[in-house]
Amino acid sequence: MKVKDCMCGQVYCVKPNTKVCEVAKIMNQNHVGCVPVCDTQNNLVGIITDRDIILRTIACDKDVKTTNASDIMTSKVCTCTQYDDIADVERKMSTNQIRRIPVVDNNTVIGILTLGDLSHYSEQIGEDNFCNTIENICECRGQAKNNY
Repeated sequence: MKVKDCMCGQVYCVKPNTKVCEVAKIMNQNHVGCVPVCDTQNNLVGIITDRDIILRTIACDKDVKTTNASDIMTSKVCTCTQYDDIADVERKMSTNQIRRIPVVDNNTVIGILTLGDLSHYSEQIGEDNFCNTIENICECRGQAKNNY
């Protein structure tokens, strides 16, 4: 099975200068837990999760109305393509302990693949593989990960 068979193609992106309060509103309005950050050419430059907003803004006493997305985003983003095999992407998610992975075409975001998406197809991709992926992502390895 390929990523294109189970990814979500509707992705809400923000620009690096988008204020964190606007990022949170976009997440809330669209019921998503992360948003990719793209430059003016729509190239992926980072990703922000709801957890980033809490830990990198609120917990650090930053003002959500003046803090830019670029100030709290993760800039080293693991990605995949729509043609990647799901098993390979699950391994990438497991290794990097990430719950969501942007799907790119020439570094332009065209979709996102989440654990939720994988859960809908767990029977086709193998329930054991899916369970192992979740276990590896959630495993504590002695250091804090971003877990986007």
